Amino acid sequence: MGAFNVQNHPFDIIFGSKPILISMPHNGILVPDDILLKMTDSAKLLVDTDWYLDKLYQFAVDQGCYLIKPKYNRYVIDLNRSKHDENLYPGQDTTELCPTTQFSKRKIYLDGYEPKQKEIEQRVEQYWQPYHEQIALTLAQIKDKFGIALLFEAHSIKSEVPRFFEGQLPDFNFGTYNGKSCSELLEQSFSGWEPEGYSAVTNGRFKGGYITRAYGNPRKNIHSLQLELSQATYMNEDKLEFDQGKANRVTLALQEMFEKFEQFINNEKQH
Repeated sequence: MGAFNVQNHPFDIIFGSKPILISMPHNGILVPDDILLKMTDSAKLLVDTDWYLDKLYQFAVDQGCYLIKPKYNRYVIDLNRSKHDENLYPGQDTTELCPTTQFSKRKIYLDGYEPKQKEIEQRVEQYWQPYHEQIALTLAQIKDKFGIALLFEAHSIKSEVPRFFEGQLPDFNFGTYNGKSCSELLEQSFSGWEPEGYSAVTNGRFKGGYITRAYGNPRKNIHSLQLELSQATYMNEDKLEFDQGKANRVTLALQEMFEKFEQFINNEKQH
């Protein structure tokens, strides 16, 4: 195993010893100064970040999973959207490739400073393209080495975001693009699973974003799935603070989930 952290790369990657790649496209917290100057004070708090996921999933990296995560925040560019910015959930409210509003609908940019098409294209080239090229390359290397690859898209979100869903979100929200991004056997291993003390749903409000949909190819033994984890399970949502007690409890469920992934991988290798 080894970490790869080059100054001019917009992401960090850790190479593992198991055929599982964890991607955290909304975990980054940096914003370039020239963009920060154009942002509203409320946007500078970066409240819609998938907070502390690298800390929460450290156990999986310690156990040998690969990890890729961006350095820059989703307000700079949303790596989990197509670079052509198609709506992944037609008919439902979503944010853009380079978001102009927060989940609360408050503005990200000061009036007149929203990114224009040329700037969006520059951000695609500078931040989006390298991340996606590295995912594709790493999955190919994993598949070549192990004969199978599993891409796990790690996400989190506040338990209540009226803009996107009514009421309170279940704790574990799995997405497999309605079964298209991974093997039916893999989906079955967790679709009926409710970790003790938590609620869970598969392909509910969240069915998997662009990365899950773009890279999952079960026919070629490359499987992808997304987990949108309620932030209420591991942090104080109001203060945006990590809660170690909550995190310790939910980590037990996440460890059980990764054991299911490994069981699936071992079964596939035997066939």
